[in-house]
Amino acid sequence: MNWGSASEFFAMGGYGLFVWGSYGVSLLAMIAEPWLAARRHRRALASINEASYEEAASDDDAPSSRES
Repeated sequence: MNWGSASEFFAMGGYGLFVWGSYGVSLLAMIAEPWLAARRHRRALASINEASYEEAASDDDAPSSRES
């Protein structure tokens, strides 16, 4: 296809809103997914560290069987 001007190119024969909107949504998804995955990963690691810390703290507070 050959367009006479940049505005005709962006209009895409009347389908520009659909075409460019689709590109925009796809770009948003490609940016959001790695960011959200990294955020979930950080939260999971923090949860594991917190559980590990709580477990270690409860082990320190519990009397050992050797003390009896």
